[in-house]
Amino acid sequence: MKTSLKLCVLVLGAAIIGSSAAFAADEYNVTNSLTATGNPLGMHGVDPVSMFESQTPQTGDAVHTTAHDGVDYYFATEDAQQNFDADPAAYLPQFGGFCAFGVYKGKKLDGDVRYADIVDGKLYLFVNAAIFDQYLENREDVLSGAYETWTDIQSTPVEDL
Repeated sequence: MKTSLKLCVLVLGAAIIGSSAAFAADEYNVTNSLTATGNPLGMHGVDPVSMFESQTPQTGDAVHTTAHDGVDYYFATEDAQQNFDADPAAYLPQFGGFCAFGVYKGKKLDGDVRYADIVDGKLYLFVNAAIFDQYLENREDVLSGAYETWTDIQSTPVEDL
């Protein structure tokens, strides 16, 4: 009897953990693999705080990991991690880290930190240089349209768009 109960608890625990990873994959642009904590990795391991505080994005280190909403984020320094922990919304990319122009078009494209813009204190990522240039031609319309579209596609799996 005890063995059956343990098995049920393990299966239920695995289902809960698996469902949070699946949830994160729908709403956040994450890597296909999991970190040592069992969560998907956000921003491809780039320190989100560095996007606001340095000239170039800094690669994070797993030593400084914070889980937020089922996604792990790596930080280059302990100070950056503490800044994030104090106010994650101030540093997280909009649209779950997906390309803002892609969201505007109803798609979830990979957001690349090399093509980023900070507008009114919010971080927006883009898939490549060509798309970033298109965004710059009509910044306000793209962002307002992306916010409208995001509410409809936020929980939709990438493959269903």
